[in-house]
Amino acid sequence: MYIVRCRDATLYTGIARDLPQRLRQHNGETSGGPRYTRGRRPVQLVWFDAVPDRSTALKREAAIKKLSRLEKLLLIETSEGCCC
Repeated sequence: MYIVRCRDATLYTGIARDLPQRLRQHNGETSGGPRYTRGRRPVQLVWFDAVPDRSTALKREAAIKKLSRLEKLLLIETSEGCCC
């Protein structure tokens, strides 16, 4: 589970098995990555959390995507997974 902040200050939430590789994809250093972040590079990792399995990750991702921007920012600020 991770959240990145894009150049335009939007937040993108996703899941990845290999987070460093996924961040390289987001920033265009390797092929792949979502279309959403292509025009919003560079992105910066602002939050991450390890989850036990893909099913849990998908459920948590869906829950986070339903949060408002303010709620996501509060999650980023108050979580131990924060990396800023």
